[in-house]
Formats: sequence, C-alpha cells, structure tokens
Amino acid sequence: MKFIFATLLLCAFGISGCVQKTYKRIVVCTLSVNQPVVVEQAGIRGSNQPLNWQEDYKMEVVKKDSLYKAVSIIHTGYTFTEIKFTVNNVYELEKEENRKIIFSKGDTTFYHAVYNRKNN
Repeated sequence: MKFIFATLLLCAFGISGCVQKTYKRIVVCTLSVNQPVVVEQAGIRGSNQPLNWQEDYKMEVVKKDSLYKAVSIIHTGYTFTEIKFTVNNVYELEKEENRKIIFSKGDTTFYHAVYNRKNN
C-alpha cells in the first residue's frame, strides 16, 4: 500500500513539475511576392497556435499581388517557431526545411520574407 501511495505521490509531483512557462509572443510577418502570379490568397502555416499546418492563417493585402502582412499572437515556452508561407494554397520551398523565426527579446518580433526564397 505504501508503494502505491508513494508512486502516486511521485507522479503527482512529476506532472506538476514539468509544466513549462509560456510567454506571449507577437509576430508580425510581411511577405513579398516577386513572382509573376495573380495572388488570390496569401497565408502562413506553422507549428504554434493560432497557426497550424492544415489551413492558412490569412494575410492581409498591403499591395495587391506583391506585399502581404499578418500579425499573430503566439503563446509558447520556446524561443522560436517554424512556419511556411502559402500563395493560392501552394506551399513555398516545398522540399526545403521550414522557416525558423527566432523571437526577439522584446514583445514583438518582425519577420520579412520573399515567397519561395530562403532568407540568408
């Protein structure tokens, strides 16, 4: 009986001790589309809510067919997030690794990308 009680007690402490502190991260992404394409929709997909890999987080038009912007609020304990942009529901950099956005030390991280071109 003591063994079961001790095991339950250890499990209770183990579960509560593993919770990672999360931080509110504001991410402002801008996307330039330099390809000759009519853009019906630009979006972002990613690994942290409100982003996901199944559907686009829609970007607003700044300049038709060339510049788009989205602001997302992410709650995470990590120092980065991973994303890919989409244009007309087509993933960019299809056979390449995801883009990695490393959060700035302040509240807001600004990230600018060119569609289908890796950042250096």
